[in-house]
Amino acid sequence: MATKFKYEAKDQSGKLVKGSVSAENQADAVADLRRRNLTPIDVTKSGGWFGGGGGPKTKTKKKATRSSVKSGELEVFTRQLATMLGAGIPMLEALEILADQAESPGFAYCLDKVVEEIRSGSDLSKALESHKRVFSHIYVSMIRAGEVSGQIDTILQRLAEYLEAAAHLRSEIKSAMTYPVISLVLVIGIASFLMIGIVPSFKPVFESLEVELPGLTVFIMDIAFFMKDFWYLIFGGIAAAIFGIKFACKTPKGAYVKDVVMLRLPVFGILFKKVALSRFARTFSTLVKSGVPILGAMEIVSNTSGNLVISRIVDGARDSVRNGESLSDPFMKSTVFPPMVTKMMAIGERSGALDALLEKIAEFYDQQVEAEVKGLTSMIEPIMIAIMGVIVGGIVLAVFLPIFKLQEKLSGG
Repeated sequence: MATKFKYEAKDQSGKLVKGSVSAENQADAVADLRRRNLTPIDVTKSGGWFGGGGGPKTKTKKKATRSSVKSGELEVFTRQLATMLGAGIPMLEALEILADQAESPGFAYCLDKVVEEIRSGSDLSKALESHKRVFSHIYVSMIRAGEVSGQIDTILQRLAEYLEAAAHLRSEIKSAMTYPVISLVLVIGIASFLMIGIVPSFKPVFESLEVELPGLTVFIMDIAFFMKDFWYLIFGGIAAAIFGIKFACKTPKGAYVKDVVMLRLPVFGILFKKVALSRFARTFSTLVKSGVPILGAMEIVSNTSGNLVISRIVDGARDSVRNGESLSDPFMKSTVFPPMVTKMMAIGERSGALDALLEKIAEFYDQQVEAEVKGLTSMIEPIMIAIMGVIVGGIVLAVFLPIFKLQEKLSGG
C-alpha cells in the first residue's frame, strides 16, 4: 500500500521545492524525486516524521560551545555525507546522523546548528557559511556550486578528496620540519647547559695551572661567563626577537616579506615553493572541476594559497581574465611558476581541459614534496649531528687544551 510522503528538495536551479509524493517506502520516494531531477533535502511520512508516528523525533542537544574540529574529522564527515547522499538518504536525515556520531562536542554543536538552519528552509551552503571557523571559504563555495548544478553528492566526493590530499600535504610538511626543529632545540639546550653550568667551574683549575691559556680556551671562557652573567638578557632578547618577528608578520608588508623569504630560503625554500604550487594547482583544479566560475575560483585560490607571493600573481591573472586576456600570461611573467606549469596551464586553457591539467600538476608536485621531504630528512640528520659535534667538541677541546699545554711544559722542563 502506497504511503504519502512530504518532501523538501532542490531543483536544478537550486530553488527550494516542497510537496508530497506517494510511494511504498522512503527509498522509493527518494528515487522518484531523483527521477524528477530533484535533490532531496528532507523526506518524511505524511502526518509524522519518517520512522515513527506521533510527531517529530527529538534529539538531545550536546551542551557545548563551538571549538576546534579534531584532526581528520571534517574529512571523514565530508566523505560520509557524500556516501549517504549518494545512497539516497535525504540531506537533513544524513546530517542528523552525522551530528549524533560526531566525536568532538564543538563539531556536534556546529552540525546541530546546521540542521536547525536547514530545517527552517536555509540552503546547506548558507548554513555552513555561518560557521566559518569550521567550514572554509573553499568548502562553502564548492557546496554552493553543487547545489546550483544538482550534483551535491559528486561535489562532496571531490571535496573529500581535496581535504584528504591537503591533510596529507600538511603531514608531509610537519614531518619535514619536526626533526630539524627538535634537533636545533637540543643543540641549543646542550650548548647552553655546558656554557653556563659546566665551563665556568673550570676557571679555578685553569688559574692553578699557571700556564698561558690558548686562544680557543680564552674565547670559550669569555663567552661562558658572559652567558652566565647575562643569561636573562640573551634569552630575553631571543624571546623579544621571536615576538617582534611574529608581530611584524601580521602586518601586510611583513607578511609579504616573510613569504618572499620563505621561498628563497636555502634548502627549505625549494620545499616551500613546491608546497605552494601543489596547493595552488589542487585548489584551482577542484574548484574549476566542481563548476565554480573561473573568476570566483581565482578569488578563492588567492585567499587560500597560503603565500602572498602566489596570491598577488593570482590576483594579477584574475584582472587579466576579467579584461578578456589570457589566463596563463601573468603566470608566465612570474619567476615563481616554472615553465612546465605555465605551459600546461596554457594548453589546458586552449583545450578546455584546464581542471585536468591542473590536477596533473598537483599530483606531480605532491610526489615532488614527498621526495623532497625524504631527501631533507636524510640530509639534515648528518648536518645536525655535525653541528652538535663541532659545538660540543669545541667546548671540550677548549677545556682540555690547557691541560695538554701543562703536560708539554712539564715534559719540557
